[in-house]
Amino acid sequence: MPDDIGLIRANKTYIAMRERRVYNTNMKFDTPLKPSAVKILLLGSGELGKEVAIEAMRLGCEVIACDRYEGAPAQQVAHRAYTFPMLDGKNIRKVVEKEKPDFIVPEIEAIATPTLVELEKEGWRVIPTARATRLTMDRQGIRQLAAEQLKLPTSPYRFAGSLEELEAGAQAVGFPCFIKPTMSSSGHGQTMVKTPAGLKKAWKFAIAAARGKTGKVIVEGKINFDYEITLLTVRHAAGISFCAPVGHIQIDGDYRESWQPHPMSKAALKKAHDIARKVVNELCGKKGRGIFGVELFVKGDKVWFSEVSPRPHDTGMVTMVSQTMSEMELHVRAILDLPIPEIICRPGASYAILAHGNIKNPVYEGIADALKIPGTHIRIFGKPEVKGHRRMGVALAIGKTVAEARKKAMAAAKKVRVVSV
Repeated sequence: MPDDIGLIRANKTYIAMRERRVYNTNMKFDTPLKPSAVKILLLGSGELGKEVAIEAMRLGCEVIACDRYEGAPAQQVAHRAYTFPMLDGKNIRKVVEKEKPDFIVPEIEAIATPTLVELEKEGWRVIPTARATRLTMDRQGIRQLAAEQLKLPTSPYRFAGSLEELEAGAQAVGFPCFIKPTMSSSGHGQTMVKTPAGLKKAWKFAIAAARGKTGKVIVEGKINFDYEITLLTVRHAAGISFCAPVGHIQIDGDYRESWQPHPMSKAALKKAHDIARKVVNELCGKKGRGIFGVELFVKGDKVWFSEVSPRPHDTGMVTMVSQTMSEMELHVRAILDLPIPEIICRPGASYAILAHGNIKNPVYEGIADALKIPGTHIRIFGKPEVKGHRRMGVALAIGKTVAEARKKAMAAAKKVRVVSV
């Protein structure tokens, strides 16, 4: 097997694939805080939204950041901020009508999608589309779209609205199986169940942890796969572009570590591209723009669709060091109909910096020690507190190989400690 740099040079499928269309070369970018400024309204203002805000501001856009709590990461850098629950459709409409944004950009799953659908019908621009945001918010909607409408390979699954239906569904897909709320993110409410005895507890946990109260869960059969990837897929004015596959490790459904590029066979990569293209094109229709995190399971040359997020993906934070354009820059370029030339990748890795406990005033120690490691970077998100456990930052690293980059990123992350004053 060649080293990672040689692999990138040799395998042209790791470079963006584009269809020919015409970019909007007449779009003007005026000065922020002036009447003619291009306005981007973020709904959700976490660490990914913060990077989106920064990329948009670099191009002269005016950014308004909304979140459910004061001082969210993107609110700290935006021109203006509003605080209210993102499931509050009345407040979303109120802010939209007041700010009159050019683009409404959802950054989280739990959001008032019926309001976004209404706003889009009225002529407001929702990224990538209101339909994409609505369908991907609900695991039932996106799974039925992928498996039943697009006929894509997925894990066996059933939906359940009661413990009795869950028991029947688990028997149908087999044990071990995974129980998840139909509406959640980052592993919230997810349980792996090995025997029927664990179903009752999993049912209660999933319903209690759901981001939206659908009253339903999905039960998925386990696939015997070699690895899982995130295929960052960009829908822009010139068509579809793909980033190099991002390998990752998740614990309880929550991202801990990612790296790029993850090696795949040519046949598996082609299937991954085909699946991602079908899903993204279906969600975008004719006008949709933006980046999608398409999650896939892979075994040999076989590929299964898992999930998709219509926004930058947490595993894609590695692209802040591994690519010529990060996933956030790609998202902003796609939104603004700006050119996206080839996406060049070098071996890189990310490793989450976690905090545990109840911390009202987080303080970070060890950053200087972490940055002594060559080729490393630290990003502190600026979240104002910790309850239980929370991702508070990320260590990033580059190396001659993915293995070297992963080792560096892990070492850097381990040196950073989140403590209370």
